[in-house]
Amino acid sequence: MNALQQKLLFYSKRKSFRYGVPFLLLMVGGSFGLQQFAQLRYTFSKKTSLTRQEAEKYGLNMKQQEEVTLEGEYDKIKQLDIEHWENVRGPRPWEEGSPPSA
Repeated sequence: MNALQQKLLFYSKRKSFRYGVPFLLLMVGGSFGLQQFAQLRYTFSKKTSLTRQEAEKYGLNMKQQEEVTLEGEYDKIKQLDIEHWENVRGPRPWEEGSPPSA
């Protein structure tokens, strides 16, 4: 027991032990604490996915999952003319009227 007390007294006088160990305990313990609070956020969130029937009830037409493919979207983008375009500034909230026509 005496040897343990001497080692504890020896290490307690060092700055790295006095400041480093509490810092590491705070960082490691804090990460576990934050994990629990973050988990509560996702556990009790009220967000749910919209089903096809709910969307139709509100007047939205959802596409079938088979209708949208990566290749189909690539073909749509490939047909766009990206070489000849014009940058048109939209109206600011404090500006009245329609956007300027080019």
